[in-house]
Amino acid sequence: MRTHFCGLIDASLIGQTVTLCGWADVARDLGGLCFIDLRDHEGIVQVVAEPEQGVDGNAEVIAMAADVGYEDCLRITGEVRRRESPNAKIPTGQVEVVARRIEVLNKAEPLPFHAHENPGEDIRLKYRYLDLRTPDMQRKMRTRTKLVQALRRWLDARGFQDIETPILTKATPEGARDFLVPARMHEGEFYALPQSPQLFKQILMMAGFDRYYQIARCFRDEALRADRQLEFTQLDMEFAWVEERDVQDATETMIRDVFSEVIGVDLGAFPRMTWAEAMRRYGSDKPDLRIDLELVDVDDAVKGSEFKVFTDWAGVEGGRVCALRIPGGASLSRKQIDEYAAHAAKFGAKGLAYIKLSETGEVSSPIAKFFSDGAFAALLAQVSAVNGDIVFFGAGARGTVSDFMGALRLKAGKDFGLVQAGWKPLWVTDFPMFEWDEEAQRHVALHHPFTAPAVDSIDDLRANARTAVSRGYDMVLNGNEIGGGSIRIHRSAMQSAVFELLGIGAEEAEAKFGFLLDALKYGAPPHGGIAFGIDRIAALMAGTESIRDVIAFPKTTGAQCLMTGAPSPIPDAQLAEVHVAVRAQPER
Repeated sequence: MRTHFCGLIDASLIGQTVTLCGWADVARDLGGLCFIDLRDHEGIVQVVAEPEQGVDGNAEVIAMAADVGYEDCLRITGEVRRRESPNAKIPTGQVEVVARRIEVLNKAEPLPFHAHENPGEDIRLKYRYLDLRTPDMQRKMRTRTKLVQALRRWLDARGFQDIETPILTKATPEGARDFLVPARMHEGEFYALPQSPQLFKQILMMAGFDRYYQIARCFRDEALRADRQLEFTQLDMEFAWVEERDVQDATETMIRDVFSEVIGVDLGAFPRMTWAEAMRRYGSDKPDLRIDLELVDVDDAVKGSEFKVFTDWAGVEGGRVCALRIPGGASLSRKQIDEYAAHAAKFGAKGLAYIKLSETGEVSSPIAKFFSDGAFAALLAQVSAVNGDIVFFGAGARGTVSDFMGALRLKAGKDFGLVQAGWKPLWVTDFPMFEWDEEAQRHVALHHPFTAPAVDSIDDLRANARTAVSRGYDMVLNGNEIGGGSIRIHRSAMQSAVFELLGIGAEEAEAKFGFLLDALKYGAPPHGGIAFGIDRIAALMAGTESIRDVIAFPKTTGAQCLMTGAPSPIPDAQLAEVHVAVRAQPER
């Protein structure tokens, strides 16, 4: 139907006749002279319909052009010529196409929104086919395509085998809630959609495939947010006969090469930081190093104060008192300080103490009265506070304080324009093996149950489970965890011991993971791997904060597809075929 793409018309085609297909991005009728900006996925070119002496049917072309509306689907044939008034803002701006024939392939009805109107996300998702048609969304989705293509080329060139793993599989606890699929041929039994290909890729290593990858679809039934979807895509990788640095060095090179190829960015060096250091300095296991603010522990400096909130937690095992200095923060009003306190409360804070130093050195603080003059001066010195600063303080359980002070650090960085331009990657290593669940009174795997501990001794692991370190690692970029992995457990006895520490008894372990425990008995090699979030990396490359902008048909935060109306009711007869009945919720 066409000879060229709209966005690829250039001066080399001057004098040639071309046929183009696309949408009317703009149509202007100047009374006998009409201009159409014709758009396809490659870009926009200007088409002109004008009176021309001696050209048969030209009046009809002008009439057709005058009747063109926004987003009409057109085919236009014409001659390429140089523009009298070039447009340097677009690649085709040196030329235009003089229309000889205009066909309306499909007339567009009035649209629910125009691209320039910046409609709300609900409208964009309901009419996703129109939203995806816009140049900005075309750019973002093409960035994602280039990313996946570059990853495949890199991996294929280095001997990784692309192997598919099942979508209908066994329900195994991996940290999130499974999506379940009733098995029609096995009444009362269910498949689960995979949260990841974790166990299959480990078994592939035991099967001797050595290096595996897959652009894998994964499913987790959990609450949604800007960087999380019910179904998502990850680059899944596994290596046999490796230790941590083998995996890290290879994948660091891959990510650096891919960023350079796709968006022309040199990520530079990838520093390494332990989980404990990241939490101490930044209150996060995925710190954004573009923000030059750090948390400072002040337990010793506040022990002698009379402020009970501090003294109850200073120096206590499992407690933390720390400070965050914000340069120029004295400009915050009391209302704005209250907004910071409310933000911290979302992450577990029960209050937010502060010290504000005016430009002239005046102190405004609800906690100053609890310190002697010398102790107060020493506290300010420890956090390097100067005139014009504000210092926020957090006190409480170590994990909670790290969470809300880390969140304050991110908010302050954005509010005060402290986020530096560019890219800041790093590796976070030496994660805890377990977290302790106070409510359930048991350990919970921080990564997943198949992560190897740093110790080889089962007795050592059991004796020091609360402080055990794993062989897990995450790749972080600009405050986003873009990849996470670990060296895996490759001995059956150690895997059973970890299950036991997680409260998974021998009978339950056999029922849920018997195939894995069996496979580990038959010469399983040391192995490890990593999974990268394709959606998150694509969003970073495309310059958007929401992964929904790089997923063709995403769900809302309410877990709905507004375009199709999913999820939706299923007729009772169809449910009966899969041995399922919907039970009405009891009235509350």
